[in-house]
Amino acid sequence: MSHPDSSADAPAPTIPDRPGLEGLEDRWDATWEEQGTYRFDRTKARADVFSIDTPPPTVSGSLHVGHVFSYTHTDTIARYQRMAGREVFYPMGWDDNGLPTERRVQNYFGVRCEPSMPYDPDFAAPDDAGDPKAIKKRGDVAISRRNFIDLCHVLTAEDEQAFEALFRRLGLSVDWNQHYATIDERCQRASQRAFLRNLARGEAYQIEAPSLWDVTHRTAVAQAELEDRERPGAYHRLAFHLPAGTSASDGSNDLHIATTRPELLAACVALVAHPDDERYQPLFGTTVTTPVFGVEVPVLAHELADPEKGTGIAMICTFGDTTDVIWWRELDLDVRAIINRAGRVNPEPPQGIGSEAGLAAYARLAGKTIFSAQAEMVEILRETQELVGEPEAITHQVKFFEKGDKPLEIVTSRQWYIRNGGRDTDLRTALIARGDQMAWHPPYMQTRYTNWIDGLNGDWLISRQRFFGVPLPLWYPLDEDGEPIHDTPIVPAEADLPVDPSSDPAPGYNESQRGRPGGFAGDTDVMDTWATSSLSPQIACGWEEDNDLFARTYPMDLRPQAHDIIRTWLFSTAVRSHFEADTAPWGHCALSGWILDPDRKKMSKSKGNVVTPLDLLDKHGSDAVRYWAANGRPGTDTAFDDGQMKNGRRLAIKIMNASRFALGFGTDSGTPLAVDPEAITDPLDRAMLLGLAGLVDEATQAFDGFDYARALERTEAWFWTFTDDHVELVKSRAYEGDEAGAESARHALRLALSTLLRLFAPFLPFVTEEVWSWWRGGSVHRQAWPTSDKLRDAATVDGEHVDPTTAAVAAAALAEIRRHKTTEKRSLATPVTACTLTDTAERLALLRPVLGDVTAAARATGIDLVEGDALSAEVTLEPAAG
Repeated sequence: MSHPDSSADAPAPTIPDRPGLEGLEDRWDATWEEQGTYRFDRTKARADVFSIDTPPPTVSGSLHVGHVFSYTHTDTIARYQRMAGREVFYPMGWDDNGLPTERRVQNYFGVRCEPSMPYDPDFAAPDDAGDPKAIKKRGDVAISRRNFIDLCHVLTAEDEQAFEALFRRLGLSVDWNQHYATIDERCQRASQRAFLRNLARGEAYQIEAPSLWDVTHRTAVAQAELEDRERPGAYHRLAFHLPAGTSASDGSNDLHIATTRPELLAACVALVAHPDDERYQPLFGTTVTTPVFGVEVPVLAHELADPEKGTGIAMICTFGDTTDVIWWRELDLDVRAIINRAGRVNPEPPQGIGSEAGLAAYARLAGKTIFSAQAEMVEILRETQELVGEPEAITHQVKFFEKGDKPLEIVTSRQWYIRNGGRDTDLRTALIARGDQMAWHPPYMQTRYTNWIDGLNGDWLISRQRFFGVPLPLWYPLDEDGEPIHDTPIVPAEADLPVDPSSDPAPGYNESQRGRPGGFAGDTDVMDTWATSSLSPQIACGWEEDNDLFARTYPMDLRPQAHDIIRTWLFSTAVRSHFEADTAPWGHCALSGWILDPDRKKMSKSKGNVVTPLDLLDKHGSDAVRYWAANGRPGTDTAFDDGQMKNGRRLAIKIMNASRFALGFGTDSGTPLAVDPEAITDPLDRAMLLGLAGLVDEATQAFDGFDYARALERTEAWFWTFTDDHVELVKSRAYEGDEAGAESARHALRLALSTLLRLFAPFLPFVTEEVWSWWRGGSVHRQAWPTSDKLRDAATVDGEHVDPTTAAVAAAALAEIRRHKTTEKRSLATPVTACTLTDTAERLALLRPVLGDVTAAARATGIDLVEGDALSAEVTLEPAAG
């Protein structure tokens, strides 16, 4: 880095008469790209590198203002670290596999993936793509999985270009030569390689077990992808029948159960109550008979039963919710599942229903959707007089897939899992300890990480029954009956990755043996998108692909992300790094909050309340939008406020105008403008520099703590004081003072401007680069971050120091005189014919050496000083004309 205040490589100043903000983004983005301003220098040693695990945004249509918000936060840190002397590794990834992309392709092209269809090499995208009315009229077109994936690639490529263009417009200092997409071959290799190593070490396993299932998207769902939503429901009180000679606590022969899922009655395998509930203790170990179906089920005890919920005793069905799964597992119960993957009641009744009446009742439910089955079941219960009273309306929390629109069901299916501590206390403890190896910004966010791990009740389900994703790299041998042998999967060599078992034959087999007895079957599932993006540090750093780059960048220094995906992206990345590298994946985690709409609700595309970033950038300018974003404190939710963007634009314009003034002296010679600290001798200039040194310390400390908002807040506040007070005080001396006084003012102004431009550069990259180019060579973004010691040295003359409060005393005196002008509704330029200032002896002692600047700025003929208790002024103004 060159010395920012040296004129050795500076051009002759070219200061425009009427500078403006328009067009800066395109011009400087092109210059930065051409000059490689943000290009990563991979010759640097690891200790000199600051590597950032940039969040790969989901490629599913368009970016929203939340992306602008959080990515600006990361960029301010990247720019600071670069100026502070670190070589910044700042790649960009695109998360373009998974359900959001599939849904976008389905809707945009009007197609439906049908895996059983053969690939059509002549297939072309429909002409009416992007026209919802035309697509609705013709209906969806069924296409093969491979044709569908081709369309996914087409659309994601277009989206990625649009995303990059917007991020460039925003001014992200990303090295665009360092990028990846989670569906590209490099990422697929990394994802499949990591999975195979997890499998070899026993960290990945497959079982057939109850799993959360989204009936709309026909895929299993992981615990981290759940969200609770308030939904209307109803308690239905059902009469279970006690054995002859047995009575309930109320003396009746029936046991009443309150349930919100009467349609699952045929799946009931037990009743359960709390072991301390005296009402049901006499029944533990006995059996009851279910209404309608007449199936005998046990009455059991378990601590999770809630005596206050419903009647205090509950049905255990396979499976109504996750608590049913816990009870089923811990109480070793049978499975009588009745809901299939389509979200309908199975056509065949479960084991245990044998009575003619029970079979007839089940036949009325078979094939119905869950909603219809519930209505039918209630009607049947009324007919058998086993519905006690009428349903009682309630609202309750129901679990949904975060991208789904129907409540989740629990179905039994064969799925792949990666261990994450949900069922292993030692692993859970180790992963919590990984959190202690990271610095959290803000610190309280670590609690969310720890609490999530403590609350896990199962391992990480990674298999998905979808199409556009990284395939599970496995095949299964088929026995003599053509059935897959799941316990001995066939795995590829790492050198052959990536593979697609749906189209590539298994190692040691040929394609003619696919699906035949004694042959093989490819696993048709893909991996959860988090299974790939959880490897973003390894992918970005070239794991097993570029060992030199990996050694210089991994483990990474920073993971920036939103706080709501600590449970998914952050935690899953920690899991993969723990297994593969036995380390934390980064040294720092910086968490951003949400953007809230005027009603204080989270802005998101699913809620339909997002604001398009491009419109904001066009209206306010990129620096103004970045200013708003950078005011959002780490981890804190921030309201969308275009009024603050207007303030940001005002600040950028003020920087230009103040710079024109500060650089407006000595430009006629055509020689570079120097900054000579030796020329700064005036006490007011020196006091200003001491204040600026304090600001540099504050901003540096804030950035070192990843508190970009604090750095901006302090820098902006000091800048407005500088322009409102110091510039006004020294203006006359800079223009008309004696040579020493004028040179002191001019060099101090230039030194202050050089410092302020560098302090503002992480936030307002375009206007600071523009102003820097007026009088300095190179890019402001490659200059050294300012240091306070150089400013303090410049403020010291012959070993003598000045009191830094001198600047504030002078500003207060000028403000007091101007207050009188404002009170009398006169212009600030009105001459003062007589003035007496009163203040304490200590403050007057500071004021006397700089009284000339105050007098000139006040346009006074002279100022008398009188000692008193507090600041006050007696002011006589030149009479108004006429």
